[in-house]
Amino acid sequence: MKIESWNVAGLRAVLKKGFLNYLNRHKPDILCLQEIKAKPEQVEDQLAKIKDYEIYLNPAERKGYSGTALLTKIHPKKVTYGLGIKKFDSEGRLIIADYDKFYLLNVYAPQGRRDKSRVPFKLEFYKELLNKVKRLRKPVIMCGDFNTAHTEIDLARPKANKDNTGFLPEEREWIDKIIAAGFIDTFRHFNKEPGHYTFWDLKTRARERNVGWRVDYIFIDKKLLPRLKKAYILSRVYGSDHCPVGIEINI
Repeated sequence: MKIESWNVAGLRAVLKKGFLNYLNRHKPDILCLQEIKAKPEQVEDQLAKIKDYEIYLNPAERKGYSGTALLTKIHPKKVTYGLGIKKFDSEGRLIIADYDKFYLLNVYAPQGRRDKSRVPFKLEFYKELLNKVKRLRKPVIMCGDFNTAHTEIDLARPKANKDNTGFLPEEREWIDKIIAAGFIDTFRHFNKEPGHYTFWDLKTRARERNVGWRVDYIFIDKKLLPRLKKAYILSRVYGSDHCPVGIEINI
């Protein structure tokens, strides 16, 4: 099974930038999208062109903002949306798909903002997400844009960003807590080297210089680790300021 995750920075935009070519080439069995910035009626005609996938959208109430989507070739037993907390759920930040042998969570964590005004909101979201995960009774695969680089090798300029949101100690600590709760950072399980990123600032053309951040993850329950075959970053896939990440796992 191939599972991929991608912050598309606008589903309407990426559909015009080769999204169908990406989908037809890589053929993930499950694809999690973040920051779709679209209501269903805004993309229904384009999504109708996508065959072989069930499509679930969780848009934000606010137009042109946030939101998540799930494309799956494997029929889930049930799909639910959100944490049950209005202030988070109004932003469309979570889809939970219940499959026979695991839960899949598609997560788009809040940004902390440059002035750090939304860091408390972000940390509360992390806390409630982890509480939700701990209540699930099957192994969990958790994908998405978590808007935090975990360690110094997960961004090109750690010293310059040590006081910036996305690399604050209290944000990074949350990823420590996820790992302590029994999750595996799948990419780091296979690759301990620096220089591998999933987000680059468009305004400074940072991708050309590979001055980036690794903020997109696929975490799996450690019970699934023997089934994990591969984890990867598709840094040559364009169309967003993020690139897709993926795993291959036998379930």
